[in-house]
Amino acid sequence: MAEGSLKGKTALITGAAKRIGRATALALADEGAHVIVHYGRSANEAEDLHRELEGRAVKAWTLAADLAKPEESERLIGRAIDAAGSLDILINNASVFTPRKLEAIRFEELTADLCVNAWAPFALSREFARRIGRGKIVNLLDTRIKGYDWWHVGYILSKQMLAVLTRMMALAYAPHITVNAVAPGLILPPPGKDPSYLERLKETVPLKRYGDPQDVAQAILFLLKSDFITGQVIYVDGGRHLREHGDGQDPD
Repeated sequence: MAEGSLKGKTALITGAAKRIGRATALALADEGAHVIVHYGRSANEAEDLHRELEGRAVKAWTLAADLAKPEESERLIGRAIDAAGSLDILINNASVFTPRKLEAIRFEELTADLCVNAWAPFALSREFARRIGRGKIVNLLDTRIKGYDWWHVGYILSKQMLAVLTRMMALAYAPHITVNAVAPGLILPPPGKDPSYLERLKETVPLKRYGDPQDVAQAILFLLKSDFITGQVIYVDGGRHLREHGDGQDPD
């Protein structure tokens, strides 16, 4: 992949129909990249994005897969290649964010979080390396991998696992594949929360404001355009990771 150019490349983005995934898909299209829109249950949003991408003069496809089912994760790369004919970029964006406290989380709940947030990105990346053998992988983490999340224990454990896998895969898949990650902070309210959630917490951010999905998308583009960065994590969080701690006192 020529450094600095994404034009004509094809990217698979998991969980692309909404939120950060959608912003990333549109940012890639603006760079001339073709996009495979993966979705789980957001079929209408995926089709809307599909039309919007094609309106930007790039090719687009939609693929449904339930990443909670390992067999569907393991088939997705092959399906993407069959649909588009080629694949250059994998962006592991999809995740689940389920409230689970330390004292109450059950084994099956932990494994459900791990399956979507860690196993699926790993399985997709491994198959990408096996089938494609060159290109770029970017994983979506969370600023809280620097600390803890006492309210979403399975989620944060799975993101910490993905952070370790990012470094391991960067070594294992070099020299022809780069593997990096972006760790967003206060960007969007969680599902079910309104913008007041962001307003309430922006004082916890050193820059005293919250971000935008475009901030994350631009960080992803930066990593995709570089041929000499691998195994890195970019924190897109206004510096919040510098204050992460583990005493359970964070208000969210």
